Amino acid sequence: MLTNRINTLSESITIAITTLAQELKAQGKDILSFSAGEPDFGTPQVIKDAAIEAINNNFTKYTAVDGIPALKEAVATKLKRDNNLTYTHDQIIVSNGAKHSLFNLFSATIDVGDEVIIPAPYWVTYPELVKYCGGTVVEIPTDDTSSFKITPEQLKNALTPKTKILVLTTPSNPTGSIYSKGELIKIAEVLEGTDIIVASDEMYEKLIYDGEFTSCAAINQDMFERTVTINGLSKSVAMTGWRFGYMAAHNTALIKATKKLQSQSTSNINSITQMAAIAGLNGSADADIEMMRKEFASRRDEAVKLFNEIDGLSVLKPDGAFYLFVNIKEKSSDSLKFAKDLLAQKEVAVVPGVGFGSEGYFRFSFATDIESIRTGIKRIEEFVKDL
Repeated sequence: MLTNRINTLSESITIAITTLAQELKAQGKDILSFSAGEPDFGTPQVIKDAAIEAINNNFTKYTAVDGIPALKEAVATKLKRDNNLTYTHDQIIVSNGAKHSLFNLFSATIDVGDEVIIPAPYWVTYPELVKYCGGTVVEIPTDDTSSFKITPEQLKNALTPKTKILVLTTPSNPTGSIYSKGELIKIAEVLEGTDIIVASDEMYEKLIYDGEFTSCAAINQDMFERTVTINGLSKSVAMTGWRFGYMAAHNTALIKATKKLQSQSTSNINSITQMAAIAGLNGSADADIEMMRKEFASRRDEAVKLFNEIDGLSVLKPDGAFYLFVNIKEKSSDSLKFAKDLLAQKEVAVVPGVGFGSEGYFRFSFATDIESIRTGIKRIEEFVKDL
């Protein structure tokens, strides 16, 4: 009854672990969950006020499939202000979150047999979407020694005549690593003379603690023309449930193709979310973003310190995002079993590294209050003592 295409998909392991933790908590268990990629802060009031105003003004009808002009202008202004990137309205489309943007992009560009290079560890959705679209995933492994970043040599060796897309995520989910401008320049040099698309996921751009953020498309004209910039507001202003993401590309034909697909699937995104997103993009919520960034930085520092004091565990201090990718190789070679046993025995939920394409690690989200972080890490310390 089901297609081979749908049968290739696996359920998101992050959602599965988070759902299980929620179910156990509902049963009365004292669950501490560090599995969700979601800020624990509320959406800033200025954004909620914009949504309320939209409702009161009856802004509740269908809109243009790719977003209202005022929202596309807010996206373009943000990209120019923050990233020195110039896009016109026909080079931008807004969708139901960055995941939807990626689905549209891959659906519009990947044919059966096309290869998509994905550095590992990776966000769990990337390879699943590629497989669903008929593409072939080519993983480039990384680890602590390279700060979880690929080298130009690795990229060059992975290229074939079938390579269609390179996926880059900076800052990274699940590691928090950031590619520097110099590193991106070297990657750009490898891609010169090819037709390879760079899918640049920049969702965690505003959550930077060390170093500076550089957008892939801002490296040079060649990178600008090949890069599809994907971003949103889920992480920076805690708008996960609002479902807002956007894609910008020099190639207007590509944007037109994704608009055509979106017109026959979801049509426009929520009209109220569109008005709220303008407030999230135009600087009105900048003070809230900075407050959250500082709090995340404090939590990061505390969590890294505590983890690195545990015998058998280690973690690099991430430069951005709100995750730690904890090395458990001295204690376990099976991260899924590690995570399941930790949840069963100590009621702590983390996401096994195998789900991100990197065995021997787990992802720990510090997007929760500091006391829960301290208690959770203490429970993890007690758990690993018996391994």
